Amino acid sequence: MAQNQLINQTFEKQEELSTIISSYWSQYSHMGTWQFWVVTSFLIIPLVILVFAVDRKRIFEVLFFGFVVHMLWTYAALALTNLGYFSYNYFSTPVLPASLNMTASVLPVSFLLLYQYCTNHQKNFFLFLLLLSAVFAFGFGSIEIKMGFLELRGGMNQLYLFLGDIVIGVLAYFLTQLINRYKVERY
Repeated sequence: MAQNQLINQTFEKQEELSTIISSYWSQYSHMGTWQFWVVTSFLIIPLVILVFAVDRKRIFEVLFFGFVVHMLWTYAALALTNLGYFSYNYFSTPVLPASLNMTASVLPVSFLLLYQYCTNHQKNFFLFLLLLSAVFAFGFGSIEIKMGFLELRGGMNQLYLFLGDIVIGVLAYFLTQLINRYKVERY
C-alpha cells in the first residue's frame, strides 16, 4: 500500500474512532449520568484545593513538580490506553483524553501537595511517595475498578500502577531538584 493510501486509511479510522467515542459518551458518560459528575468533580475539586493549599512563596517550584507529574502521567496513560492496557469507561468530554481527571488534576495535585509538605517539613519524600502511591494504586485504583470507571487489560494490574506512580514521582522530584539547583547557581 502506498504512503498516501496509508495516511488516508489512518485518517478515516481516526474519524471512525472519534465518532464511536462520541457516541459512547453520548449514551453512557453524558452530563445526565452520575458517573459524569464523579469524573468531573475529580477534575475540578483538586484544582480548587490547590488554589488554597499551594505554598505561594514556592509556587513556581511546587507547580513545576506538579506539571512534571501531569505531563509524565498524561503521556503514560495515553500510551497505555492506545496499547490496550487501560480502558477509561467514563470521561468528562469525548474530545480530550479520557484520563484527564486523573492525569491533569487528582494525581498532580496530590503529588505536588505531598512534595510541598515533605520539603516544607523536612520529611522523607520517598517514604511518603511510597505510601501515597500505594493509596492510589491499591486503594483508589481498586475503587475505580469496582465502580467500573477503569479497566486494566492485557496483564496490567495495580502493582504496575504502583510502580508507575513511584517512577513518575521520583522523576518529578529529581527534575525539580535539578531546576532548583540550576536556579540557585544561575542567580
